[in-house]
Amino acid sequence: MRRSRLIVLTGLIFAVAACSGGDKTLTRLKNPNDGPDEFAITPGLPLQEPTSYADLPAPTPGQGNLTDQDPRADSIAALGGNPNSIGGGIAPSDGSLVNHANRFGTQSGIRSTLRQEDQQVRNAYGRRNLLRIGPRDDYTQAYKRQWLDAQQEQNRLRRSGVITPTAPPDAD
Repeated sequence: MRRSRLIVLTGLIFAVAACSGGDKTLTRLKNPNDGPDEFAITPGLPLQEPTSYADLPAPTPGQGNLTDQDPRADSIAALGGNPNSIGGGIAPSDGSLVNHANRFGTQSGIRSTLRQEDQQVRNAYGRRNLLRIGPRDDYTQAYKRQWLDAQQEQNRLRRSGVITPTAPPDAD
């Protein structure tokens, strides 16, 4: 009898220990390893024969070449912008949009402020949940109280008279 309890207890300990493992790196914001980041690798464009070899730029060590992709310029072009306006500040055609977005003023150092607030939220969450059992996503759990209920917000907007033509019909 005593031996069977010991075997069951040992089995339960191993079962709980097995549940605590697993690959959780996809839900973590930081990669603790010094290895390569697979998402930072961009494959080159396919090779093409130029129309004139004399027009090719001279090779410069450390600089890009014609087969390098530029994800930023590609995304700007895909969204209808001018990819040649990168790095020159705000394009003149976007000036009115930026002025409209800044009409209530801007806060200097907003990125560092948000970084500090995010760290405070995650630190407070970590202190309250010391005895978690089973794998959990810390970031999702820390911010769950701040999630927006889309259906509730849609209903609130409709009650106040805001037209929401692209919203799906009520789930009720």
